[in-house]
Amino acid sequence: MAKKILVIHGPNLDLLGQREPNIYGRVTLSQINDSLKSLARKKKVTLTIKQSNHEGQIVDLIGKAKSKYDGILINPAAYTHTSVAIRDAIAASGILTIEVHLSNIYSREEFRQKSLISPVAKGTILGFGAKSYTLGLEALIDLI
Repeated sequence: MAKKILVIHGPNLDLLGQREPNIYGRVTLSQINDSLKSLARKKKVTLTIKQSNHEGQIVDLIGKAKSKYDGILINPAAYTHTSVAIRDAIAASGILTIEVHLSNIYSREEFRQKSLISPVAKGTILGFGAKSYTLGLEALIDLI
């Protein structure tokens, strides 16, 4: 049976390619999703990809994932630094989770340098632009 992975893109990631390209690059979310789908086909993995600007919706996705998915790849975006709810949902789910970020949060503003998600994720990949996603997906597939 194919491994099933839930990919969650957090707030404002739908603006990739136009929002602060000097930080986030010019790659669009659609392009990132296409590269994830391509890798998933090669690795014979089933992906479900969701993007939400709403914390509660992300919490609901994680909460309903337990019996459906083998792993979660998440870029919580701004919620990385603020959402105890998403952190708790990941911890409660017991699902292997990899956190990814386009930019290196540790080289950014002080308020961005703390991740509430990292302590409940198996690992975090950051600072490689869109490549962070494919590196994260490869790691998640290998760990499942």
